[in-house]
Amino acid sequence: MILTLNQALHGVEYLLAFSLLIQCFEYWRIQSFIGTQQLWQVSVQMKDFSHAPIWVKKILPVIFEARGFRCLILLQCILSVSIALFGANLFTSFLLLFNTMTLLLRWRGAFNGGSDFMSVVSLTGLFLGQFLCLFLPQNIALKAGLWYICIHSLTSYFLSGSVKLSYPGWRNGRALPYLLDNAAFGPLKTNSWFKIPAIACLASWGFIVWECLFPVSLLWPQYTLVWCLIGAVFHFLVFWHFALNRFFWAWCASYPAIIYCASQL
Repeated sequence: MILTLNQALHGVEYLLAFSLLIQCFEYWRIQSFIGTQQLWQVSVQMKDFSHAPIWVKKILPVIFEARGFRCLILLQCILSVSIALFGANLFTSFLLLFNTMTLLLRWRGAFNGGSDFMSVVSLTGLFLGQFLCLFLPQNIALKAGLWYICIHSLTSYFLSGSVKLSYPGWRNGRALPYLLDNAAFGPLKTNSWFKIPAIACLASWGFIVWECLFPVSLLWPQYTLVWCLIGAVFHFLVFWHFALNRFFWAWCASYPAIIYCASQL
């Protein structure tokens, strides 16, 4: 499968916009709990900024309280719809990146770990492409943004696979059923295939090999789509067992960039 520059760019924009809208919906749903849990109180969060300038200490409590937080969410929704309908430009990509980082400050840097990281990576890639358009030909600048997303995504997969490879529990298959037993929708049924040591070990090695070899898929564009489809299935299973729906959309948003970059080598 070969994507043109515009197709890859719009693919990232559409999937990322949908991912960000889902995040906004989640933020909106938990508003009623913000402030009622000790960890989420703004007064607790502001302790992280005890050495910040006075103007920062005055602004952050305003935007982190209920009304300000709702404004951030609404702005995030508007900007997400904007890049989906009209594409990203320098203003919208910067504002969306800045607003996302501001929302993450509310959660001490991360609300949902890796999915937040990938959302920031994709937003940074879009902004980088638009920013470089000020100095470089448009096609070169936009390609650089897509390569930024591609390299970060592939590096993350490789590191994840390498970490699994370094742990005996993943190499012998014991870690996988343990994680699934303690998942949001666990434990596993007694007749689950993952309870069979041989199948658990085979599945573990399948994940390890797939993640470690993901960067190599760039060398064979005809297989890059297959690797991405496996990734989509993998992240869907993570969502199914661990309720981490953000991971599915945040990572899939990087796949158009990976497919495009593979076709350029």
